[in-house]
Amino acid sequence: MARHAPVLDVDGMLRAPGTRIVVCCGSGGVGKTTTAAALALRAAETGRSAVVLTIDPARRLAQALGLTELDNTPRRVAGVGAGAGGALYAMQLDMKRTFDEVVLAHAAAEKTEQIFANPFYQSLSGSLAGTQEYMAMEKLGQLRAQETWDLIVVDTPPSRSALDFLDAPQRLGRFLDGRIIRLLTAPAKAGGRAYLKVVSAGLTLFARAVTKIVGAQLLTDISDFVSALETMFGGFRERAQSTYDLLRKPDTAFVVVAAPEPDALREASYFVERLSADQMPLAGLVVNRTRVSLAPGLSAQRAAVAAEQLAESGGDQLAAAILRVHADRTAAAAVESRLRDRFTRAHPDVAQAVVPAMAADIHDLEGLRQIAAALAGATSRTTPTSRTTPTSQTAPTSQTTPVSP
Repeated sequence: MARHAPVLDVDGMLRAPGTRIVVCCGSGGVGKTTTAAALALRAAETGRSAVVLTIDPARRLAQALGLTELDNTPRRVAGVGAGAGGALYAMQLDMKRTFDEVVLAHAAAEKTEQIFANPFYQSLSGSLAGTQEYMAMEKLGQLRAQETWDLIVVDTPPSRSALDFLDAPQRLGRFLDGRIIRLLTAPAKAGGRAYLKVVSAGLTLFARAVTKIVGAQLLTDISDFVSALETMFGGFRERAQSTYDLLRKPDTAFVVVAAPEPDALREASYFVERLSADQMPLAGLVVNRTRVSLAPGLSAQRAAVAAEQLAESGGDQLAAAILRVHADRTAAAAVESRLRDRFTRAHPDVAQAVVPAMAADIHDLEGLRQIAAALAGATSRTTPTSRTTPTSQTAPTSQTTPVSP
């Protein structure tokens, strides 16, 4: 027997003054970016000042919001929220620019040009694995510190390792405290003599191996970069940990996004378990692109039989085609329903919102509004249960009027 999942009260979550951050997470290709944009749009049109931060390098979101481009600066979306006293801003994470901003803000003035000109930094800031996740944490921390928006909606980086962005502080700490970093900072601490011993003399197995693999010049670049950035290391760690702690507060709500497919729901299950283990405030699950029966009273089997009879008798072929479509769609909907039931049995307390597949791809504000309405309409489609929206003990923060860049 199918179990009814608790309802994800999307409007309750978005309207609550205590909800300041919504984080949309999930595996790739499940509609995470569209969900994040729809949630921010819904919040703006119910009177809140919202900004959506996307990590998606594709330009779909910019097109849907009617913007010619998105970059590292929040841009106001015209025609959204003004009637209700709200506003919508959107931006796309630029890893390189965010890293540059961090250097400018926290490195010693005499070191900034040296860092920017360093070849290793130029590679690190744009392409090193993990940089995107860490810079997403940095940007979220920057946005929250500005106290400009009522609500920040984050579209997390697409990653096979589901919650890499949550691991950014720990990974950074391990990197900064690692043996290689200690060796590379030796030149600054020993007036260059340690480096000459390591690179030129090649007295250790480590030095010989690293020099052979990456080359002496790259090792020099790395050493110079680490030495120039050494005074910032503590700040990196502290800010990353501060943002991680921010995500654990009750004014944050995590929304796991999935498609009604085995792999996606398996990943969603992992997300839920990981968030619970890390004591992150989970709001619920959004199941995107679900199929519904065209005529709920007509089973897939009966529709298929009727279509076959029409075809054999030479009857209305259009009706037969419609019946076949209905049979296929109803059968698929039944499979999806069983998959969702399996997830519900494994996680009976996780609230859900089910969003039907749209007739066409989302490419404008009206399409996003349809998604937003479907998200908020979950309450009317599912048996109501107790409220599942994270409760905040944080008092509403005074707001500054957003200024469009």
